[in-house]
Amino acid sequence: APERVRPAGGSAKKRRKKEKRALLDEDVADIQHTEEFLIKPESRVAQLDTSQWPLLLKNFDKLNVMTAHYTPLPSGANPLKREISEYVRSGFINLDKPSNPSSHEVVAWIRRILRVEKTGHSGTLDPKVTGCLIVCIERATRLVKSQQSAGKEYVGIVRLHNAIESEAQLARAIETLTGALFQRPPLIAAVKRQLRVRTIYESKLVEYDPERRLGIFWVSCEAGTYIRTLCVHLGLLLGVGGQMQELRRVRSGIMGEKDNMVTMHDVLDAQWQYDNNKDDSYLRRVILPLEKLLTSHKRLVMKDSAVNAICYGAKIMLPGVLRYEDGIELNQEIVVITTKGEAICLAIALMTTAVISTCDHGVVAKIKRVIMERDTYPRKWGLGPKASQKKMMIQKGLLDKHGKPNESTPDSWKKEYVDYRWAVCSDCICCLGPWCAAVFLSYRERAGGGQGWSGRP
Repeated sequence: APERVRPAGGSAKKRRKKEKRALLDEDVADIQHTEEFLIKPESRVAQLDTSQWPLLLKNFDKLNVMTAHYTPLPSGANPLKREISEYVRSGFINLDKPSNPSSHEVVAWIRRILRVEKTGHSGTLDPKVTGCLIVCIERATRLVKSQQSAGKEYVGIVRLHNAIESEAQLARAIETLTGALFQRPPLIAAVKRQLRVRTIYESKLVEYDPERRLGIFWVSCEAGTYIRTLCVHLGLLLGVGGQMQELRRVRSGIMGEKDNMVTMHDVLDAQWQYDNNKDDSYLRRVILPLEKLLTSHKRLVMKDSAVNAICYGAKIMLPGVLRYEDGIELNQEIVVITTKGEAICLAIALMTTAVISTCDHGVVAKIKRVIMERDTYPRKWGLGPKASQKKMMIQKGLLDKHGKPNESTPDSWKKEYVDYRWAVCSDCICCLGPWCAAVFLSYRERAGGGQGWSGRP
């Protein structure tokens, strides 16, 4: 019979194992004395560079981490990767308004071109005024009110009725008219002519032509400031009289002239390209996601399981928070986002960053305006043990259809279960008026409730 030839690799492996075992047997005592057997903290090998991530996910890795444990859900999509129909309905246009048509007419034309149901704008411009007009489409119209109250910047031309001594005199007058100013809307304005206070943050003279008595100036101001009235006041301050000749808005909120501003023709061409060639690249270039308007807000990142509850009006609770930003102040307007960078709602902060970092429960913020549509994410509430038990008791008739106790409800349930929607402890009675407190207490006694009673008065 032929001899079996063993592979050389096998014997070499066995030899190395023997050498290793011999080394360990001989030097085990020395190794125990000299080596350190412990897990040392190490910096992460590969860190994410999120400085180039788009919109609300920019610098995501610099947010404070509340918890890293959550279950990602396949629902929703990154704002830049939405389907084109959803992308259009959740976007806005930074439009260069032409001279002559009113803001209302321009917005109506955009609505007709894009064939959408609802559009709105960030603040009315007079017919002759040109420049930045933010046109919100469908779902983005929920941000119109916050955009209307945002600061504005203008470049205007003032015509003086008589000559002045020097250009420096006009520059000083323009810089004088800063801070809180009294203004009455001009006769041409379609609003009630009531005296109001508006703030000019900064203003400066750009150029002056003494021959034609025309001055170009730049102004940064509060929403609702009348530049026409400002020019009249400028003429009065100089003692020669003046009026506004021309005006252009160069910034509205965080969107300026250089931030993807488009014309009416661009919008029309982009829609034509999509209708005829099914090419949506131009439409995506003209329309921007609504999240772009919220990039200056402080962020709060929520778990996917909490998103739909917030869309239905639930409180923004701390256990649902994944990450939060530095510098959140009390009563500050913040934006609540998903892990994919979608805006869920605008909210008013009830906790500062310092408080969030030291707590593990409580209400973080109250909703100001819900932005996301309901049921974009699946419903994930009402699946806990108490909620499941309550549903079963409603089916058996032990609770009424609203989940309230009835004649068949066990005493153990009445004692243990607390409905936090209506829970009022006896310590809180002092907050009520004397008559309301008396009625409430008598009602509670008749209902048989004690301290921590959960019935509704």
